[in-house]
Amino acid sequence: MSITKFSTGNIFCSLAIGLMFSGNVIATKLPSQATELPAKATLLAIDQTNPYIMVKGAAEQTFKRFASEQQAIQQNPNLLKDIVREELMPYINYKYSAFKVIGKHLKKTTDVERRAFVPVFREYLVSSYAQVFTLYDNQAVNFSPERSFEGKRIVAVNTSIIMSGRDNIDVAFKVRLNKKTKQWQAFDMVAEGVSLLDSKQAELGSIIRQKGLPYVTELLKRKSTRDIIFKNRTIKTESTAVKKEQQG
Repeated sequence: MSITKFSTGNIFCSLAIGLMFSGNVIATKLPSQATELPAKATLLAIDQTNPYIMVKGAAEQTFKRFASEQQAIQQNPNLLKDIVREELMPYINYKYSAFKVIGKHLKKTTDVERRAFVPVFREYLVSSYAQVFTLYDNQAVNFSPERSFEGKRIVAVNTSIIMSGRDNIDVAFKVRLNKKTKQWQAFDMVAEGVSLLDSKQAELGSIIRQKGLPYVTELLKRKSTRDIIFKNRTIKTESTAVKKEQQG
């Protein structure tokens, strides 16, 4: 069993997130600030022909970058968004996740509405993952041994977060094979039996039904532009973050 040290929150509570990793794939045109990568971005090639290697590699690469830029992050927490975009999102099939969230309402939406929703949903995942990255505390993670995935389209890569003084947390990253590229991409994270994707579908599905997809697109656009906050810095800061969340 392989063990790697990285944050519980980042990958396991976002990971949209699924590390997925809600987990790592880019395919839609986005604002220039989201697509222009600084020179310090890692951009190391990770083998996506093997779902187990992909998940572990993306996790290690993301947290290595996070650890190396701690000082800058403390001064400007929004840098976490850049790290997520550059190191994590290239391995997340956010488009597939976005369509799964729309779910049964898909036929009631137009192509224009869906095209507008997908990149906004991606940035919403970026912001969500980045906020959870503030919980980084160097937890160790066990990666379960690789199993045969020959002939499979969807695979669950099981991990376990090692918690001190309490039960470990079981997390599975669900990854899907792209038939055209033959690459695996994460699209969901299941923590202790709870699917992040299912939760988002339940949360946003009713709003899509009542107010339509364009309304949800604008809602997520506002949420994704919020500043990343280290909530343990001051009571005042945490109170402000809570008020923003309540305001939607």
